Formats: sequence, structure tokens, C-alpha cells
Amino acid sequence: MNQILNWGLLSTAKINRALIKPLRASKRTRLLGVASRSRSAADAYASEWDIPRAYESYEAMLADPEIDVVYNPLPNHLHAEWTVKALRAGKHVLCEKPLALTLAEVDAMISASNETGKIVAEAFMYIHHAQTLKVKELVDGGIIGRLQLIKSAFTFTLTREGNYRFIKEYGGGSLWDVGCYPISFARMLVGAEPAEVFGWQVPGPGGSDDSFYGQLHFANNVYAQFDCGFSSPFRSYMEIIGTEGIINIPAPFKPGLKNEIYITKEGEQKTLKIKGQELYLGEVEDLCDAIQVGKTPRVSLTDSRGTIATILKLYESAQYGKPLTIR
Repeated sequence: MNQILNWGLLSTAKINRALIKPLRASKRTRLLGVASRSRSAADAYASEWDIPRAYESYEAMLADPEIDVVYNPLPNHLHAEWTVKALRAGKHVLCEKPLALTLAEVDAMISASNETGKIVAEAFMYIHHAQTLKVKELVDGGIIGRLQLIKSAFTFTLTREGNYRFIKEYGGGSLWDVGCYPISFARMLVGAEPAEVFGWQVPGPGGSDDSFYGQLHFANNVYAQFDCGFSSPFRSYMEIIGTEGIINIPAPFKPGLKNEIYITKEGEQKTLKIKGQELYLGEVEDLCDAIQVGKTPRVSLTDSRGTIATILKLYESAQYGKPLTIR
């Protein structure tokens, strides 16, 4: 039987709540500790969530030899720094998206992973869900013919003043926060990197992009169009168009326990029901598979690097106001 993996939460971030339940649901994991920047905050959080160990600093948790895996939910600009520190402390890491903010940071994480033999995976939870896997199977199987166009959106209204998502230097901006979802999904469906991108952005407070509108051009005349933002009503959808049909996904990025997608061919729409699981459980089990049986993570570091490269090129395109090729 595989050894139980002890997990530690690197900070008391709100997103932790999404991971606590699946960590306790998995038969291969144990939530052992939580770290904060103060003893009082760590103790209070550990008491609230019934976590056995509290650490007064991030370094203290990394120094605990009984912690096997670290979940890194820190603000975006701290992902690379603390993931590398965790790897060098002998821990595997599940790092929140986006994995990093520069290709140099991604490469440093890849190097640290290779040197230490420890695994890093980016926490794109939707990629592990049955709905996503089924959509990929349908597209690859040719149910809608040759893939032509992917249209998607992910927007919501962000009103919390002082939130790091508004601060450019902290990796803020709607493209980093929610635009990464349609980008990663499109790349996965096409199975390749875009050759050319074009982006427009609307600036917001703190120098970050409040809204972003992007286009991706892949080989073989496949295109993707998306928008993301912090000032629009909640919108989350994907439409996949092929030469022989269309797939509509009402909830592509946060699928649930009961899901429906719609396939339209020759003017007739059919509903496909897909049973799901707890959304964040898949990424936990996937990392356990990688650690315990050597399976390649579904979101590989090469894949994460491709997403970051696309995002950076979109920002550059918006800055210069012209389409740019990705080399």
C-alpha cells in the first residue's frame, strides 16, 4: 500500500478552503500543517480547520521533515520563489495558477524539480474533471469534424479594494487570474502552441488589466477567441466549432457533480450528461499518482511553460497594438 502523503498549506489563503475537503477525502493524503507569517494567525487557522500543526513562518514548515507535499496558494509574484524553496527543502509542490510570471521563473522551477527529483504541478483543477476529459475525447474523435474555432469567456466583478489582483507588480490582472483558463483549455484542445496572438487590454487600478480580449491563431487554420475581466457580470462558457458541428459548454472552468454539454449537428441539438466529482480532488489524486507511481502529471511543466509564454506574448501584443508570432 502506498504511504500516506503529508501535506502542508503554505499560508492561510482563502483558496485553501477548496483544497481542504479533497485532501481529507483522498485515501492517500493527510493534511498535517499550515504556515503563516505569524504564530497567532497560524494557530487560529489550524484551530478553525482542525489542522494538527501550525508554523509561525513558511520556512518553519519547509524545515519539517514530515511534510511531504506543499500547496502553494500565495499571490502570483511569490509562486516561483516559494515553490523553488519548497523543492530545495525536499518537498513536492502543487502550485496555484499561474505557475509563474516569467519564462525565467518557470525555467528555474523546472531546473529545481530536475535537480531535486521532486515534482511540481500547476493547479488547473478543471483539467482533471470528467467533463474536460470527455470534451477532449469528443474533439479528438472528430465528432464535430475538423476543429475551426474556440470561443470562450471568463469574467466576474471584483470589488475588493486592495486585492492583489489589482496590482501589476504582484502578478495582478484579469489575464493572469482568469484569462489563463480559456488559454490553457484552447491549447489543450488543439494539442499545440499558438503560432500568433493578438490582444487588447483595458487598464485598471494598480496598473493591471481590468479586462482583456485575445485571439490565438494555431496551425491548420484553427483560431481561439476569448475575453476575461473584473468589471463584467459573471460569465463562463465555451463554444467549440468544427466543420460538422458545435459543442457548447455552459461551465467549462468550474464543472460540478452534475454537468451537461450540448452537441449541435445538422441543426439538431443533443444533451450529453456527464457525472463529475469534487472539483479539486482530481489535482490532488493526479499529484499523488505522479509521486507514488511515477505517472507524468496531467499538467506538465512543459505545458505550464506554454501557457505562460502565450500570456506574456498577449500582453506584449496589447502593448504594441499588433499581432505577434510565438517562437
